[in-house]
Amino acid sequence: MASVTETSVPIRDVSDAYGPQGRSAWLDVDWSQHLHWAALSRGPVNYVDIGQGPALVLIHGLAGSWQNWLENIPHFARSHRVIVPDLPGFGSSPLPSEKISIKGYAATIDELLDSLGIERAVVVGNSMGGFIGAELAIDFSTRVERLVLVSAAGLTTVDTHNERALGVLRRAENVLAFGSGWFAARSDRLARRPGLRKALMLMVAAHPERLPAPLIAEQVRGSGKPGFMDALEALGTYPLRDRLERIEAPTLVVWGELDRLVPLRDADRFVEAIGPNARKLVYADTGHVAMLERPARFNADVDAFLAEDDPAGHPQ
Repeated sequence: MASVTETSVPIRDVSDAYGPQGRSAWLDVDWSQHLHWAALSRGPVNYVDIGQGPALVLIHGLAGSWQNWLENIPHFARSHRVIVPDLPGFGSSPLPSEKISIKGYAATIDELLDSLGIERAVVVGNSMGGFIGAELAIDFSTRVERLVLVSAAGLTTVDTHNERALGVLRRAENVLAFGSGWFAARSDRLARRPGLRKALMLMVAAHPERLPAPLIAEQVRGSGKPGFMDALEALGTYPLRDRLERIEAPTLVVWGELDRLVPLRDADRFVEAIGPNARKLVYADTGHVAMLERPARFNADVDAFLAEDDPAGHPQ
C-alpha cells in the first residue's frame, strides 16, 4: 500500500456532510441487549458486542467511552462483529487493579478478545485509543488484521512529555467533567442552544454547535471518570515512535485538518514511521473526532480500506 500525500479531503457530496444526516441509527438500538461485562485479570470491563462476521474493535480516547462510536457501531455491525469496550477507569468500567498504562490497556484489549474467542480483528482507535491500537499492533501483532488510527496520540504528547499538548487535554477534561451531569440531563432543551454545545465540545470538534444535542449529551455523559489523570500521565511518558516500524498490519491514518488536540503534522509522522504499509486521509474543516464529525465519510472510507487487498499478502 503506497503512502498518500494528499493533505485534505474536499467536501464532495452529502456523504461528506458535517455531522449525522437525518435520524441516526443508534437512536433505535436497544443497547441494553448488547452491553456485557468481561471478568478480566485487571478487573471487570464493560463492552458492547453487536453484529456478526469478522471482528472489528473500536477503542475510545482519553475521557471517552463506548458512546464515542455511536455514529459508527450500527454501520459496521451490518458486516462485522463489533466490540466496543469502556477502557478501565472510563465509562462504566472501574479502575484497573494496577496503575493505568498504555501497555496495560493494550494487554486488556488482547485479553478481552481472547475471552471472546476472537483471534484476529480490525482495530480502530481515536486519540489515546489510537495509541493503544498501535501498541496492540506492536505487542500483539497476530491479533491485529488492519489498523485505523484516528487523530492518534502518542507522538506529540510524548515528545519531551509535551506540556502544552497535555495541558490542552487537561483543560478539555475539566470542561467536560464540570458540565457532564447538568448537560446530559437537559439535552432536549439544549438542542435549541448551540452556543452551550460549542462551549462544551469546542476542544474536540470543529463545529460542535452543528452536532445534535442527544449525540453530544452521550459524549459528555462518559466524561469526568477516575481514570483520567493516570491515563493522561501514561500518554506523556510511554515512548512509541521508534517502535512504529514494527507494525505489520495495513494501516489507515485519519486526521481532522482543524484538530486542536493533536497536531495535523502527526498524521505524516505516523505514516513515515510505520512505513509503506500506511497511508493517510485528512478531512477538511474537521476536528479531533472525525468519526463523529463526518460519520458517513468516515464509515465509507473505513469500508473501502477494509475492502482493499493486503499488499503483504496476510490472510484476511
